[in-house]
Amino acid sequence: MTGKTWNIPDDGLLQFKEEKKSYGRYKLLSILQEQKKMKLKGGIYHRTQIDLTYNSNRIEGSKLTHEQTRYIFETNTIGITNESVNVDDIIETTNHFRCIDKIIDTAHQNLTETLIKELHHILKNGTSDSNKEWFKVGDYKKLPNEVGGKETCHPKEVSRKMKELLQQYNSIKKINFEDIIAFHHDFEVIHPFQDGNGRVGRLILFKECLANNIVPFIIAEDLKLFYYRGLNEWYKVKEYLLDTCLTAQDSYKILLRYFEIAY
Repeated sequence: MTGKTWNIPDDGLLQFKEEKKSYGRYKLLSILQEQKKMKLKGGIYHRTQIDLTYNSNRIEGSKLTHEQTRYIFETNTIGITNESVNVDDIIETTNHFRCIDKIIDTAHQNLTETLIKELHHILKNGTSDSNKEWFKVGDYKKLPNEVGGKETCHPKEVSRKMKELLQQYNSIKKINFEDIIAFHHDFEVIHPFQDGNGRVGRLILFKECLANNIVPFIIAEDLKLFYYRGLNEWYKVKEYLLDTCLTAQDSYKILLRYFEIAY
């Protein structure tokens, strides 16, 4: 079986047979937490770290390959390459791994401004952006910005808008799939940070799916254009973004079936 960025050998099921017997009765979040604690290689935690980091960074312009991302996660090295590599791409990759650990550890906590800002701080810490006086790592933007040629929330309005968004979202008694996607859209419209909004937003998507017993998903690079169209057309046709996310969810379900994790 061949996935988007990972090849699973036909006889690969044998390799994980014992692991899957012991983990199959637990929910995904518990499995991710346990495998993270064990530093287990070759399981769903390992796979999620590499695929989520590679695809989310790639959407934002990272030039690192999936193989290089895997090398960084597994060995803390870049591997052999004849091409120049952007240092920020490497730093943001290692930082993104830590962000995923953070959302796994805090999945059951309510979504707050403090947690969202912490994800941004982890992601951008140590990058060239962090050396710019006007760039606030772990804090809301100070300068107006655009996304896709469209205006976003003015810096003076960001704090108020984020508080309103979180209050409305956290007031929902039973959060469903569409609620999570709607939050993601509204978060990206506000665009609270100077940079890193897409990656922080997609980390939140994954966290909130875990928190609400919804199968999470990874927006792969080949869904990028559909994903952006869905964000841009949300008010007109919500199905564009919902269907894109459901397609991504179907891909993650294939992984869960492979690792024999119930959902």
